Amino acid sequence: MTSPHPPAAPPRSLSELRARIDAVDERLLELLNERAGIAAEVGEQKRAAQPGAPFHVPSREREILARLEAMNSGPFPTSAIRPVFREIMSACLSLERPLRVAFLGPEGTFSHQAVKYQFGLSAQALPHRSIAAVFQAVEAGRYDYGVVPVESESRGVVDATLDAFQESPLRIVAEILLPLQLALLAHPEVELLQLRRVYGPAELLHDCEQWLTAHLPGVARVTAPGATEAARLARADPEGAAVAPEVVAKLFDLRVTVEGIEDAGSGPSRFWVLGNRPSPPTGRDRTSLLVTVKDSPGVLLHILEPLARRGINLTRIESRPARRRTSEYAFFLDLEGHELDAPIAAALAEIRAARAGVQILGSYPRVEAGVAAGPRAP
Repeated sequence: MTSPHPPAAPPRSLSELRARIDAVDERLLELLNERAGIAAEVGEQKRAAQPGAPFHVPSREREILARLEAMNSGPFPTSAIRPVFREIMSACLSLERPLRVAFLGPEGTFSHQAVKYQFGLSAQALPHRSIAAVFQAVEAGRYDYGVVPVESESRGVVDATLDAFQESPLRIVAEILLPLQLALLAHPEVELLQLRRVYGPAELLHDCEQWLTAHLPGVARVTAPGATEAARLARADPEGAAVAPEVVAKLFDLRVTVEGIEDAGSGPSRFWVLGNRPSPPTGRDRTSLLVTVKDSPGVLLHILEPLARRGINLTRIESRPARRRTSEYAFFLDLEGHELDAPIAAALAEIRAARAGVQILGSYPRVEAGVAAGPRAP
């Protein structure tokens, strides 16, 4: 009597599995080159049809990523779709021209890490000495985008970024929520038991207080003015280490001795991507505003009431004196929705009618922690 089930195929050997992986990798490389060729052809057609039009279309990139995440059936993790295709699109775009991105320097800062997180390794990221300098570089057209910090859970709102918008025509075209990820960096041959000093900015030492207390209780903590300077000091100290983002390790030829030393519950840092063109609606947007009013009783109510009456969710409000006139106040607001949405457009018209100055800083895709959205390669 024959068995109703065919005999199971014998397990493949390790060498057979490795040969199959090699074959798949070769097909992937072939497909990547095919994609690069098509991307180059798209660029040529865009230049021929619309001379002077932007070569980078953020909304197209967002559509591609959303579609790929939705259709992924595994076992390749959906969470890896974005970082993998971010680098693919960044590399394809560089064939036409690498994106030029200005950021608050020096290299190795969280702003530098945010640029890589958002735009990929093929973008040309150049540090600038101040937030104002980043604004000026993008305004002058020397860079496609700028990346500036907005706020973090441990250090609050970055006043210099909000203040710069009072004098700038730039738009926010994307936001980045960068998870706080810190590492202990040291000489390649140095082990934990040999450490006598740990260098780091005060805020980063604070962000990994629990780990340092548990694992390096007898090691002195030395405050440095920044993460890159901490790494520089550790590089010169055979018994020293630095608390810094992992990206700093390559700058000073240090080893990532321990990764993920940040305390549990440390929130992400928020960055804005600056550009010269508005972003179209995506259905899941945030709008940032600057509203300038004369200082008088009940003035805040005149701003908030038109929003509340239309059910518009206000997620943040910051106030500070206006730069141009001492009798005026500037309110920075974050709303859920796009400036082209009918309720928001009507509310802003009503606020303007009340003789308040309204500057739309930008409407851009809203993201959750650990997800990048907005301008990358098409």
